[in-house]
Amino acid sequence: MKKLLLIAIICASGSFAMAQKDDHSGHNHGGAPAASSTTVEGIQIKEREFDFGKIPQGKPVTHIFEVVNSSKSPYKIDHVQASCGCTTPVWDKEKTIAPGETSIITVGYNAAAEGPFTKTITVTYNGNQNSAFQIKGEVWKTPVTSAPANETLNDLN
Repeated sequence: MKKLLLIAIICASGSFAMAQKDDHSGHNHGGAPAASSTTVEGIQIKEREFDFGKIPQGKPVTHIFEVVNSSKSPYKIDHVQASCGCTTPVWDKEKTIAPGETSIITVGYNAAAEGPFTKTITVTYNGNQNSAFQIKGEVWKTPVTSAPANETLNDLN
């Protein structure tokens, strides 16, 4: 009976551990670090990381990443996936990138959560090849009210 109870407790503990999900604490999903090389299997992403610096909370920001086909074959960007719903990539889903040609991926970040962030964007191209880049920055909390009036300013005259 004790063995059966012990097995049940272990199974329940394992089930609870597997059921846990990311609570978005600090809203920093992180992800794999950006690769140090800029050319990966025929495509070249000119910037592997972009730092927005300090941005005000609630003010969305965007950055344009250039993708160059440095191979001898045409490439098609099949999908661009961000590590979080707060990051939105936009690209021409129909465009085939000829050798030497450039395309762009515009990445937006909504800046809703206060604090530092690092987001990974993964590009899937030609069906099964992947490359990734990152955005990062720090969102600072905007004041709830404007600055109070300076009553002593009139006393200076």
